Amino acid sequence: MAKLVADQLVEMLVGAGIQRIYAVTGDSLNHINDAVRRDGRIQWVHVRHEEVGAYAAGAEAQLNGLACCAGSSGPGHVHLINGLYDAHRSGASVLAIASTCATNEFGSDYFQETNTIKLFADCSCYNQIANTVEQAPRMMQAALQHAVHKHGVAVLGLPGDVAAADATDIPTATRLYHPRPVICPSPAELKELADLLNGAENIAIYCGLGAVPAHDEVVALSQQLKAPVAYSFRAKMGIQYNNPNEVGMTGLLGLASAYKSMHEADVLLLLGTDFPYTPFMPSKAKIVQIDIQPERLGRRAALELGLCGDISDTLKALAPLLTTHTNTNFLDEMKTFYQEVKKKMQTYVEDRGKEDAISPEYVAATLNKLAADDAIFTVDTGMTNVWTARYLEGTGKRTLLGSFNHGSMANAMPQAIGAAFAQPGREVFALCGDGGLTMLLGDLMTIKQYKLPIKVIVFNNRALGMVKLEMEVAGLPDWQTNMVNPDFAAVAIAMGFTAFTVHKPEEVETVLSQAIKAEGPVLVNVFTNPDSLAMPPKVEFAQMKGFALWMGKLILGGRYEDVFDAVKSNYKHLKDVL
Repeated sequence: MAKLVADQLVEMLVGAGIQRIYAVTGDSLNHINDAVRRDGRIQWVHVRHEEVGAYAAGAEAQLNGLACCAGSSGPGHVHLINGLYDAHRSGASVLAIASTCATNEFGSDYFQETNTIKLFADCSCYNQIANTVEQAPRMMQAALQHAVHKHGVAVLGLPGDVAAADATDIPTATRLYHPRPVICPSPAELKELADLLNGAENIAIYCGLGAVPAHDEVVALSQQLKAPVAYSFRAKMGIQYNNPNEVGMTGLLGLASAYKSMHEADVLLLLGTDFPYTPFMPSKAKIVQIDIQPERLGRRAALELGLCGDISDTLKALAPLLTTHTNTNFLDEMKTFYQEVKKKMQTYVEDRGKEDAISPEYVAATLNKLAADDAIFTVDTGMTNVWTARYLEGTGKRTLLGSFNHGSMANAMPQAIGAAFAQPGREVFALCGDGGLTMLLGDLMTIKQYKLPIKVIVFNNRALGMVKLEMEVAGLPDWQTNMVNPDFAAVAIAMGFTAFTVHKPEEVETVLSQAIKAEGPVLVNVFTNPDSLAMPPKVEFAQMKGFALWMGKLILGGRYEDVFDAVKSNYKHLKDVL
């Protein structure tokens, strides 16, 4: 049998280090599927929904560096879109193979015909269709190079007839190249930055994901400048640990201590962050931003300096130019305030809730205590994000994945699939909201089919909790946010899981311990308090006005009990801000 284009492309995938393809096979994709079968070096992971495959590939790419998913003609690759958007916005190097109808049918409104160039244009850094056997390997090589070095999604449109045709040797490369350049600002820019920092009194550092590989350099810089270190949600696991000057997160899910340090600093140093929430940026401080992607400079705040560089390379070059600060007053004040904030946070852990209204803070804190030092956590968008942001702690070995930029529901369980494949031997926890889990519930069967030891923890508050809160803050009565859920444990048992349901706070630690020790897939359905309130680090008057307006509308509508429950559940929050 002659080598087909499909065989040629699979060989290239193997050479690039691809270990598996997440996909649902079908018609135009079948020759790739068969080439994978005959080659034997790549695992075909049969997900139940292509969106799950894209999310899983995105998670694997964030952990291992490069991953692959695929979708067949029309609906198959259309289903990839949401997961690919998330991967692209997360900077995950993902190759997506979008098989299409035969080339001779292009433009004829053929069955399942789509225009993949238009379809994936907004969620990719490379996006082409191979119309000939010569183009296919060249485009595959280009797609791999773009995915890895542009840190995003590369889409290869592959017509079924091209995949099934005899392969042709090509004169260009078919391998993936991995250059490792040193990237930092010019000497003149570094001196300008050093002069600014040496002359400043109160300096704060804010780190994004791009600063995580430079953890040690960030800690050394903070010690040298006597600067508190705040960080984004994505950077938490990589910046928080072994960092004596950390003061927590800021943003919608953050803490008042990080917000305070950034707003009371004379100079704020932004390292490897594209933090999107401009209201949390100070308006009076001089702001310096360093990012390896210069197009990001200044788009969130007005800058004193905007510099292009890898954070580790830049801080190593900067360190010899800096003087060591001796005044610790600002740093000591921020660290003391941080301890006060953390002490207040513990009140929500100590108040464990009641039957069928367990404090979600207590659940997250208990999981933090029980999980391994190198555990992987995937978190759903919504209220689950809040509890994990505040109560899961970095160790230097833990990993946290979520839909932090795209903000999609239903990401946690699919990302856990990719994480479990990518990093076997590590504990993997999918921290799911009930709304998110039900969106892609069928792929619990993928977890079972491949015997992945994922622990699915469901924060079951019987509502779209974050949407409900958004409506409350806007002064709107919550409408169409409540959910009638199935018995998640019963569903999981029917799918072959070990499963538990937790109704009482005193059961939480025992059940979570049992779940961690159990072999294979486990689901824990925890009935959390639907009225738990997530307050931002700084509460604006308009938010409290909206909250009061919401209460008033409910009372006028006869929903006295809902208002009473909300106040009872959140009296600790409310007394701090009213």
